[in-house]
Amino acid sequence: MTANEKLALLRVQMKQAGIQVYYIPSSDPHMSEYLPDHWRSRAWLSGFSGSAGVMVVTETESALWTDGRYFIQAARQLEGSEIVLQRMKEPGVPTVTEYLTARLSVGDVLGLDGMITSAAFVGELEKAFEGKEVAIRTVDLISPIWTEDRPPMPATEAFVHPLEYTGLSAAEKLAELRKNLAKENADSILLTRLDSIVWLLNIRASDISYTPALLSFCLVTPERTVLYTNEERLTPQVREHLAANGVSIAPYARVLPEVEALREPLRMLCSQEDLSYSLYAAMVANECITVVEGAEPVQPMKACKNDTEVACLKNAHIKEGVAMVRMEMELERRLADGEKLTECDVHDILNRYRQPLPLFLGESFSCISAYGANAAMMHYSPSPDHCAVIEHSGLLLLDTGSQFLDGTTDTTRTYQMGPLTDEIRRYYTYVLKANIALARGVFMKGCSGANLDILARSQVWQYGIDYRCGTGHGVGYLGGVHEGPHSMRMTNTYPLEPGMIVTDEPGIYEEGLVGIRIENELLVVPACSTEYGEFYRFEAVTRCPIDTRPIVRELMTFEELDWLNAFHETVYQDLKEHLNPEEQAWLRQKTLPIA
Repeated sequence: MTANEKLALLRVQMKQAGIQVYYIPSSDPHMSEYLPDHWRSRAWLSGFSGSAGVMVVTETESALWTDGRYFIQAARQLEGSEIVLQRMKEPGVPTVTEYLTARLSVGDVLGLDGMITSAAFVGELEKAFEGKEVAIRTVDLISPIWTEDRPPMPATEAFVHPLEYTGLSAAEKLAELRKNLAKENADSILLTRLDSIVWLLNIRASDISYTPALLSFCLVTPERTVLYTNEERLTPQVREHLAANGVSIAPYARVLPEVEALREPLRMLCSQEDLSYSLYAAMVANECITVVEGAEPVQPMKACKNDTEVACLKNAHIKEGVAMVRMEMELERRLADGEKLTECDVHDILNRYRQPLPLFLGESFSCISAYGANAAMMHYSPSPDHCAVIEHSGLLLLDTGSQFLDGTTDTTRTYQMGPLTDEIRRYYTYVLKANIALARGVFMKGCSGANLDILARSQVWQYGIDYRCGTGHGVGYLGGVHEGPHSMRMTNTYPLEPGMIVTDEPGIYEEGLVGIRIENELLVVPACSTEYGEFYRFEAVTRCPIDTRPIVRELMTFEELDWLNAFHETVYQDLKEHLNPEEQAWLRQKTLPIA
């Protein structure tokens, strides 16, 4: 069926339910960024496959909102449908709430699925609709029309993440969580975020592509911990591990009725951003539950990596660097021999070198292998039927990462494939300067991404250029490649603390011309303590050489070149013992100091 045909079926359901407008988020019951295929209803309905976006369907029109990372992709994938693309934060573009408010009249009903819509968004709508006499009804209208090809709910086999990689047992983490709840004047929490649950309990599965998630909820009270999941996926080893750490098991579907049925007096910490509207409403309606509004506490607990996690993560980056070196060597050799290679071939070559690496589990996200103008689409991914041939000119952008049992990696490099225009060489240098500016940053305790994003962005701003995304994001530990609560963007005010990982990935994206991004993962570490307070700095943990061929050297300062030379020497020293003599010699040439 086409998108328009699916929308026609949805409108039949809307009419039967007495609903004038229907809202479709990109979400699941866990407010996940990357979704199990079962809940990719917005993508199924619209044809737009990007990870970020929401839809609104009225009786006569439909619209889709997405952010700047996906403007180009969304415009292409929506072409031929009735759906109007709303480019978020662009001049004249209404927000979703503004759009809904303008189209709902007195007596109208807005429909949405309360199990996959956040309580925070529903609260925003209720405030916007005050005095308008618009009703909000929780109803799933997608399931009746998405029947034949809808993937089932995932239930992959769970496994234990061993203590030698986690540094803390699940029981120790649960004890720390209960202490943190007490600090918020609470004693209980229903965890819904999958990354929080698997980290807390030291278990993993593969319920989401690229992310070792276990579809589950976790109730933590003063006396008990209950994991709600499909029990059939739990091996005897996992059951034994959970029992040893004081965790009982219940069916996944029991979570909502059990919240409704709780009869012990509990002070439950709730983050409306992380909790579905249906679950939040059940808590509010339960007279035994006192709702305590506050941020979900496991996110900051796992954001600050412990010593074991940091050591393991550094080892994971060395392995990733080895694979990247071998991939680049083979790519250079085969292109020099006149072979015809595509973007997909680059991805396949890299994965061939990753597969034998110790503790490798898979990729951490869909590889972005983008040649030439394709790289201007920030989240472009090639496919066998849409895969550019790599020529002996221009740039190749490779954004990729791995899941190892001892860590999660995310690395981007942009490689010179042949002659470049002066303009593209300058763009490349601007991006490298932006990357180094952030990496060299020293900052006071209490600073956040909102304070530091400008260190990178100002390097391109001075040329009248910007990039429509943040400069970086947190990275999980055998978890999601995007995890918070911190990030490197102008809107994130969560303070950076030692042990946090954040990516450093500024870029320049010119539609139809080029896309350039250079990304390292940075570890926040102490710098010094003076009469003025505590200061932190960044330590780059990525171990992959940066292509120096496109650099316009006269645009680089001595301090920038010193940082780059020191980084490359560290890359060489950390990787050389894992490489054969030919690979060592190649890497030595790639990491020679720039005078």
